[in-house]
Amino acid sequence: MLRSKQLVNIFTSKEIFIFNATSMKESLTILLLITLMSLNLSSQSNPLRIGVVGLTHTHVHWILGRPKDDKVQIVGIVETNKDLAKRYSEQHGFPLNLVYSSIDEMIKKANPEAVTAFGTIYEHLHIVEKCAPLGIHVMVEKPLAVSTKHAKKMEALARKHAIYLLTNYETTWYPTLHRSKELLTKDSIGKLSQLVIRDGHKGPLKIGINKEFLDWLTDPVQNGGGAIMDFGCYGANISTWFMNGQKPKSVTALTQQFQKENNPKVDDEATIILTYNDAKTTIQPSWNWPIGRKDMEVYGSKGVIYADNKNDLRMRIAVGYDGYKETSKKLEDLPSPNNDPFTFFAAIIRKEIVIQPHDLSSLENNMIVVQILEAAKLSAKKGKTIYLK
Repeated sequence: MLRSKQLVNIFTSKEIFIFNATSMKESLTILLLITLMSLNLSSQSNPLRIGVVGLTHTHVHWILGRPKDDKVQIVGIVETNKDLAKRYSEQHGFPLNLVYSSIDEMIKKANPEAVTAFGTIYEHLHIVEKCAPLGIHVMVEKPLAVSTKHAKKMEALARKHAIYLLTNYETTWYPTLHRSKELLTKDSIGKLSQLVIRDGHKGPLKIGINKEFLDWLTDPVQNGGGAIMDFGCYGANISTWFMNGQKPKSVTALTQQFQKENNPKVDDEATIILTYNDAKTTIQPSWNWPIGRKDMEVYGSKGVIYADNKNDLRMRIAVGYDGYKETSKKLEDLPSPNNDPFTFFAAIIRKEIVIQPHDLSSLENNMIVVQILEAAKLSAKKGKTIYLK
């Protein structure tokens, strides 16, 4: 029994806490607090148990090939294509007994806390339908959904069952993207007037993606469209973030096919124009760029920021009619957990950080992204501007 003035030593795996307890009540309170702290430390030190659903999206190499750490642990993989699973098993060294034929089987046997989706965009809804009622958090590859109909069902399930439903974009982890917004917020280039965002590459076939990915990436149902979906989502996501969650007033888009022989069912070239009260965004998603690109221009009333790639940033401040003063910098990668989608996902679930509404990965932002993409496809089809409610 603890007595008055007795010295209480509490040992945890992390630290030694020493208290001078003056009463039984105080001692019990201390013990309770330390127990709670110890449980919290334990939960934070355990890796997040992640299930990987699908292997056909080649972004899956991002998680399969990441260096091992104490943040996440892959406990199960769902893939019906056993040949594909075997190839990736040999490439990345995971055992084939980690691979299951269905989400239900993987959940039952592997007990994941969260899943990451690396199949078709159309399958995202099914994954949320399976996971949300069980309290399993979900991160999907961009974009969130193939349509607003799918997105609204996913949103309703996430809200009802209180799970995190995040969307992963490569550009979310670019330091140039974050520094650009920081400079704009600090009034380094004046008031925002327009964004120009370009993303894409030579085309899925030309860059040599594997058949399993190509089969659905160029399918209008499974991917929801062509380049307008695959790369248009980046610009819609970034624009929504820069506009702090404001929806555009209107969406105008056109699509073309420059490689009909390679992409017969979908567009491979698009331009999307978003208008806001005092600014506009031009998004140029393409499978026809001669080089791979993810770059952006941020125009203000007195200058412009060029985010040339992940790490290279330039800023020009106007001087006279056509002159300017330019500064450039190569930025270091963002600090953890903001440099990696899976570490970030774990930190959100462990409540080490808080995701804000309309953040790049947030559900709120990506609901607007899907609405923009759907309006863009409708605009291109009808040849007219679509006004958002």
